Amino acid sequence: MRKFTVTAAVLGLAALGLAVPATAAQASGSTVAGPGCDSKWGPRNGNMYAWDGFDCQGTQLMATPGDSSNWGSANDRASSVMNRGFTGSLSIVAFYFLADHQGGHACLQPGELYADNLSDNFFNTGPVVNDNIRSHRWVNGGCAVNLT
Repeated sequence: MRKFTVTAAVLGLAALGLAVPATAAQASGSTVAGPGCDSKWGPRNGNMYAWDGFDCQGTQLMATPGDSSNWGSANDRASSVMNRGFTGSLSIVAFYFLADHQGGHACLQPGELYADNLSDNFFNTGPVVNDNIRSHRWVNGGCAVNLT
């Protein structure tokens, strides 16, 4: 019986030793993604943000709690976005390919916090999101595509 207990303990520790490095590697990989956005994240304040650079870098294009039917000089320039909106009603940001909330859309859920590289995201109609947003609005759902 003692031999079985010792063998089980040794095997358990060996398995733990193999599992811990993999977990540490995964954790370090997740902290590397989006360090710029991570540093700009703060308490929820009701705003949606957009930057012209990846990882929430470069020029801040938008910081607004409301909807915008036309991003004007910020049209077709966003490469990263952040949702610091309040959770609950109207907590999802829907980004649109065209002005006036038209064309395809892609959404940023409140739990996703931010999308630090929009070049790997696509509107539900096909075009890449990076440098192609012209309007946004806060919605409760109806999102065919979510940014991640």
